[in-house]
Amino acid sequence: MKLKITLLLLFCAMFITNAQMRKWTLEECVVYAVENNLTIEQSELDLETVKIEQKDAFGGLLPDLNGDARISENLGLSFNPTSQQPVSKQLDYVGNLNSRWTLFDGLRNFRNLNRAKMNAIASQYRLDDLKDDIRLNVANAYLQVLSNKESLKVFEAQYAVTEQDRKRTKELVESGVVPRGDLLEIEATAASQEQQIVNGEAQVLISRVNLAQLLQITDYENFDIADQSFEIPPSDILKNSPKVIFDKALTFRNDIKLAETNVDLAKEDIKIAKGAYYPTLTAFINYNTRYSDQNLNPIDLTIRPFTEQLWRFDGTTYGFQLNVPFFNGWNTRNSVKRSKIELERTKLQLEQNKLELETNIQQAHVDVTTFSKAHEAAIKTLEARKLAYDYAKERFNVGLMNAFDFSQSQARVDNAEAEVIRTKYDYIFRLKILEFYFGIPISLN
Repeated sequence: MKLKITLLLLFCAMFITNAQMRKWTLEECVVYAVENNLTIEQSELDLETVKIEQKDAFGGLLPDLNGDARISENLGLSFNPTSQQPVSKQLDYVGNLNSRWTLFDGLRNFRNLNRAKMNAIASQYRLDDLKDDIRLNVANAYLQVLSNKESLKVFEAQYAVTEQDRKRTKELVESGVVPRGDLLEIEATAASQEQQIVNGEAQVLISRVNLAQLLQITDYENFDIADQSFEIPPSDILKNSPKVIFDKALTFRNDIKLAETNVDLAKEDIKIAKGAYYPTLTAFINYNTRYSDQNLNPIDLTIRPFTEQLWRFDGTTYGFQLNVPFFNGWNTRNSVKRSKIELERTKLQLEQNKLELETNIQQAHVDVTTFSKAHEAAIKTLEARKLAYDYAKERFNVGLMNAFDFSQSQARVDNAEAEVIRTKYDYIFRLKILEFYFGIPISLN
């Protein structure tokens, strides 16, 4: 038994350790954020509410059915409505069942149902657009973690090289080949690089926390992304002009679909408002019955049974009701005018959304080209800085360059390497944005 318990505890410990050591890929982060983001969950609740409103609108096409019952007892002199005689005490039961059905109201009931359906579609577009924003934000935060991690590795590698130079310089100082000032300069460089490592670790932690918060994960210490080194993924997106990308984006972008649906909703609101100009025709039917303990059978003068009274004294009323609007203080006319103004506003918003989308695509297209060239230039600069550093190191090793000038050469290499990392991830993110506008899912593969 003890062996089983020991094995069970060991298995649980291994499971917990594996769970804590999980490394998240970009795709996993995007999926998890969409499924667990609080703002998205609120929007999903809004969508559920809209679907209920759609059922309400459908119910407006159906007749209603209501019933009521009343039991009362009168003490003192009262009048029996059935026997037409005065009584001193009476127990009454009255029951009613009635139904009303709107046959015509200017087609507002049908148009309210149609509007409810369109509103549900608009809410779905709104939710999907929010998910798109979350995906982009997660991708940006994920790439920021990658960038900071890669920068930290560079800082650590630079510090390792400086440590080797410091040890070698110390030996040269002790042998009297170079002055002690050179050692102090290299030690100062090493201290500066240690500070860079500390700052780099802080940046990695902050970027991890930012990403975890987007995913609604609070266990920051055990949250991390996959240890992978990403290069710039191949892409043919620049083979498409901004106009081609824009035309395709118009066919699937949720923000555009939402704006278009809002225009349709505004048009439907005008029809609903105009429906108030028309008469309303309603059919109705009412069934009622009653019981009284004073209703006597004329043959034997006994109180009639309860069920006998219900069917003997029941009655039905049915008919039609027509309401014709003649004047309501211009409420209907003003409602129509407000609906027309709202239609113009939604049309302008649609055009504004299209203009913003076109501007964003143009900017994204320019950014991809610009950051691509910036990254290529940063690589060339780094190569040149490394050659200069190798030459400076040779001169320093033979005493032809002092430690200060040598450390400056190394600092220029450090800056060039940092610029290569920054421009690389800037370029990747801009590339993914442009692909996203073209309908390509976010992925680093």
